[in-house]
Amino acid sequence: MGIVRTEQSRKLELEELRRMLVACAGIQRRKDQEEFKGVRVSSKENKDDILEKLVCVTSGVSYLGLAIVNKLLLRGYSVRIIVENEEDINMLREMETSGEMRTISNNVSAVMAKLTEVESLAEAFQGCRGVFHTSSFTDPAGLSGYSKSMAEIEVKANENVMNACARTPSVRKCVLTSSLVACLWRDNAQNDVSSVINHDCWSDETLCTDKKLWYALGKLRAEKVAWTIAKENGLKLATLCPGLITGPNFCRRNPTATIAYLKGAQEMYSNGILAIVDVDRLAGAQVCVFEEMDKNAHGRYLCFDNVIGRDEAENIARETGMPINKICGNGDIEARFELSNKKLCCLMSRTLRSCYSEC
Repeated sequence: MGIVRTEQSRKLELEELRRMLVACAGIQRRKDQEEFKGVRVSSKENKDDILEKLVCVTSGVSYLGLAIVNKLLLRGYSVRIIVENEEDINMLREMETSGEMRTISNNVSAVMAKLTEVESLAEAFQGCRGVFHTSSFTDPAGLSGYSKSMAEIEVKANENVMNACARTPSVRKCVLTSSLVACLWRDNAQNDVSSVINHDCWSDETLCTDKKLWYALGKLRAEKVAWTIAKENGLKLATLCPGLITGPNFCRRNPTATIAYLKGAQEMYSNGILAIVDVDRLAGAQVCVFEEMDKNAHGRYLCFDNVIGRDEAENIARETGMPINKICGNGDIEARFELSNKKLCCLMSRTLRSCYSEC
């Protein structure tokens, strides 16, 4: 049974979190032995319990990052959010005001760290048992797009995050957000190309380069770098490859990734592989995979709700301001290929059965 709170108490909690986040975000360095400032500790046992559920979310102010933070808080985790600048702090304030962040307790904090600096990330990860890296970026040129140089930035950021995880003793596992476009851009002229696209499929780098699909190329290379570093260092890693991330105000909150994902939308639509996923369901899947990594969760997972039809394509066109023919052209879906998220569905159904059996 939930606890009904008054509006006044909710405002007081929001104000308390705001003060804490602003104070914590100014921290540039953190000693290994320094107590985690986002948690009030009353006893050694309580401290041990809290640290066992302490995780870090990079780009925690992003559209997906915020959803992951909210899911983790509801699951009782202590969350450390990576912020890079004052703009991130302002975004946190706006999220508090709008109610986007579910501030149900004070077990959340922010810390300054740069995705370009391994040492900075390693210090931010100290004490955390896990890291959620969302690979979320905005276009530095201020445009709603994703350039070739941004792909290179994303690869380097992933490399830095993984190296920081590998050198931080407390970090036991990492969940990385890749993309479905890292799986589906293949040379269909080859005879051995399967009609089923699943977690074993990888996009073709040459094809992505030729078509100037920089978002797909960036996600592809970034994920491969992450797997290489994880295997070399014995770090537990799982990657989720989501479809186009949708949800409330998704285009306004996530413009760069949205427009970049839709490059090549006509071809994806006609082949029956233009899929979407709700941001909250994706965040829930991330937490589920993280919790199951100590048991049987491993490898890559495709995550999507459904392949879109004409009506949904028109809705996306209205949201993005794109002409409808830029998404689905003038033709119908040929359904030449089939997307399979069976691996993730099986994992989540097992988790649900386990939860019900414990009730």
